[in-house]
Amino acid sequence: MKHVWIKGSNNRTLVMLHGTGGNEYDLIDIAKMIDPNANILSIRGNVLESGMPRFFKRIAPGVFDLDNLVDETKNLYHFLKQSEELYNIKRENIIVIGYSNGANIAGSILLHENHPFKYAVLWRPMVPLKKNEINDLSGVNIFIIASKQDPIVKEEESKELDDMLRLRGAHTTMRWVESGHQLTMKDIELTKAWYESKVKRDI
Repeated sequence: MKHVWIKGSNNRTLVMLHGTGGNEYDLIDIAKMIDPNANILSIRGNVLESGMPRFFKRIAPGVFDLDNLVDETKNLYHFLKQSEELYNIKRENIIVIGYSNGANIAGSILLHENHPFKYAVLWRPMVPLKKNEINDLSGVNIFIIASKQDPIVKEEESKELDDMLRLRGAHTTMRWVESGHQLTMKDIELTKAWYESKVKRDI
């Protein structure tokens, strides 16, 4: 997968997953604001929609191509496992941070795999798919930021995803902002505060 690797000076690795139309460079500056000394692995989605990179196909806005979602979930997770060896990083020190489409593919990994990574930040996520099988996310820490004014993601859907992750044993923290679907400095400030209190305390 196309990506950017930036070596840091500590043993934490921020995996950045962009939103629709973004690329592997979009979230690098934000990653540096959260932890200027961490490694950064910023990834571009494999799929193009009208020339815009995405991590999986959709049939219409808010309607996902579930077969492609499952395939691309496997592809991304395989790439993350390859990256552990390629860049000599430890899975327990990875923090996956996704925005919108990037948050949805991260959420799909979380709903498919047992303990895929220990930390995740999901900005404006949707429920990627309904999944009856219950995998094990005990020990996984997830920070969700949603907006009650989001025109794309309904408040109920954000809460449903939180419930699904908790059902699998994840420890989740949810915060609400008033910015619609776009990212703001408030998202970064809230994320940094959670990161300082949770991730830096553990790693």
